[in-house]
Amino acid sequence: MRLIDIVICSELKTICPNIKLGCIQANVKVDSSADSLWEEINNYCDVLKRQIHIEELEALPGINDGREAYKRLGKAPSRYRLSSEALIRRVLQGKGVYRINNIVDINNLISLKSMLPVGSYNVKNLHSPISLRIGKEGEQYKGIGKDLVNINSLPVLTDSISSFGSPTSDSERAMITNNVSQILMCIYSFSVKINIEEYLQLARGLLEKYANGTQIKTKIIE
Repeated sequence: MRLIDIVICSELKTICPNIKLGCIQANVKVDSSADSLWEEINNYCDVLKRQIHIEELEALPGINDGREAYKRLGKAPSRYRLSSEALIRRVLQGKGVYRINNIVDINNLISLKSMLPVGSYNVKNLHSPISLRIGKEGEQYKGIGKDLVNINSLPVLTDSISSFGSPTSDSERAMITNNVSQILMCIYSFSVKINIEEYLQLARGLLEKYANGTQIKTKIIE
């Protein structure tokens, strides 16, 4: 299996010079999450609730650097939150994490631990070439569990058909459903303070353990 080619466009890199994508591609079996995975998630949620006050959330490195990048792009970070900030905020408010399937739940655990946005996509519904670029004026897509998402000025993953993912909200087009057999998982980082490789290896282990992950390939794009 060859890792899908992804590039970060120069315009985005100029405005957000520290932006990186940690990519992991794998063959998987999508299923309900094992109780042991769900226990890992709940245990880590308890850790976050003990260690972080919600008032401190915006100042944490992975989140603060992402918010600053959004400001430079002209996007209000409190209105269009990083998905990691929204997820951790939900945990700190005592609302917990939605239990979806093993891939989405692994995705969320990595996001909780790294404090970075993570998106998982159905490779079958992606069409090369793929780039991470800045969303254009008037551009939008149907978000997962949401109405239309305004992706103007957001960093967006785009293939030869249309945009399908961002650090705020992903589209329905490449969402993970039970018939998916090959995934692309992307960790979005705007910070030099976070080691993406650490979380790619965490993802590898979780996919092998909880999703029968095979032919796993990883790459950091910058």
